[in-house]
Amino acid sequence: MRNPFKPTAGATPPDLIGRAGLLDEFEYGLQQGSGAPGLLTIITGSRGIGKTVMLSAAERIAGTHGWAVISRTANPGFLAGIGDDMLRLVEELGDGPPTRKITAFSAAGFGLTTQLPQERSADWRRTGNELLRLLDAKGTGLVITIDEIHAVDRTEISQLAAEVQHFIRDGLPIGLIFAGLPSAVSDLLNEGVATFLRRADRINLHEAAIAEVTASYSELFSEGGIDVSPGLVSEAAEATEGYPFLIQLVGYYLWLEAGKANWKLDESGVHRAISAAQRRNTLVVVESALSDISDKDREFLDAMALQDGSSAAGLIGNIMTAKPNVVSKYRKRLIAAGLIESAGYGRVDFAIPGLRQYLRETASA
Repeated sequence: MRNPFKPTAGATPPDLIGRAGLLDEFEYGLQQGSGAPGLLTIITGSRGIGKTVMLSAAERIAGTHGWAVISRTANPGFLAGIGDDMLRLVEELGDGPPTRKITAFSAAGFGLTTQLPQERSADWRRTGNELLRLLDAKGTGLVITIDEIHAVDRTEISQLAAEVQHFIRDGLPIGLIFAGLPSAVSDLLNEGVATFLRRADRINLHEAAIAEVTASYSELFSEGGIDVSPGLVSEAAEATEGYPFLIQLVGYYLWLEAGKANWKLDESGVHRAISAAQRRNTLVVVESALSDISDKDREFLDAMALQDGSSAAGLIGNIMTAKPNVVSKYRKRLIAAGLIESAGYGRVDFAIPGLRQYLRETASA
């Protein structure tokens, strides 16, 4: 049996642990059509918590219900890219000329440029309107998913939301799902289209319960014919901290170790798998997250790392010898970067597993 674990960004895991029912409202919205609340959804959570996986799950659900899907990452100019995708769908579904190479595109005054042939200079909204009416006639609609909204200027996100709002007012079948860090979502809701977006379903992703991870591991290892004791399965599940990316990493390396040992896992094999997963998490998630922070940001994080558990802002300020307004500034910056999270009034904690240990080890190196 092939290794079922997929420790790659956005890859579909063998089991969406702790995510059962989160997309029920969205699926019901697909059945109800235009204006259904679940068709406007915002997914938030820390780095590696599974936002992209949830978007992929929503896209699969939309596909099974016969809806067209446009999937984009929020890179600069992504809105024009959606326009290109809509044009291709119109040409596939409509009675117009066969698909042509796109050479220019005008995005309804958004100041965006890609390319569309001169004879097809329809603006973004007109193209969307044409596509949605074609889909509506077939009893389906369009779902647009946008990942990593924290990585792009909010202007394009706001403009897309405004256009989707226009289509919904016209009774056209469209769904929109955003995914991004919590701070980006909060900022977005402060834009001019906030009233519209505040009606969106909010899916705030958190760590899975360790008991659920243990149960999932036990089932998958049993199906794969891997001989491992319940105690070692529990130890491996604990090492993930319920963090989806680590769940996949630990599971992947456990499977690898089992394959080397005639499909048996002993204590040393489990410990090697856990260590390999933690090293990979450090390289892919922790070091990447720290790559573009300032020296002062790092000083704030180092002060947090001196403590076990959550940290009080006052104590961080004392360690940094910084005034409260300075501490507040860097607290907001690091929350926005998805490195830390609020842990109650005046307290913060690390949002990424392994970050505290990494900071301690590098500080003493």
